[in-house]
Amino acid sequence: MPFIRRLSLRFALPLAGIALLAACGTTVSLDEPIESQTWRLVSVGTQPAQRDGDPRRDAQLQFDGSRVSGSGGCNRVSGPYQRTGHSLKIGPLSATRMACIEPERSAMETNFLIALQATTGYSRLGTQLTLLDDSGRTLAVLDSR
Repeated sequence: MPFIRRLSLRFALPLAGIALLAACGTTVSLDEPIESQTWRLVSVGTQPAQRDGDPRRDAQLQFDGSRVSGSGGCNRVSGPYQRTGHSLKIGPLSATRMACIEPERSAMETNFLIALQATTGYSRLGTQLTLLDDSGRTLAVLDSR
């Protein structure tokens, strides 16, 4: 009989540990916060962003509370956003109406604003934030460095 008890304990303890880990897994949050950081645009779609020697001129965003604000590269932008887990809805956005001197920068800003308002989700890997549409396609990539 002691052999059967030892055999039962040998299997019962690991099974209890696995059950405990599985129960913990249901409370682990896969939520990856994006708030309280400055996110600088790396690319829109497959097109790399124009970077300036002055980081204040780069397209960038900050998510705080329920508002997003930043720059499209030429104009200031702001508006509401909602984030739940990996779902992200941005907009409607408002922007100043300053003229971009460089046509490439103006086109990039337009594409960036379109991408922001088409965003339905995101993924975050380290310092990189990828904005996704509802089919999981990459709309824009930003970096917090």
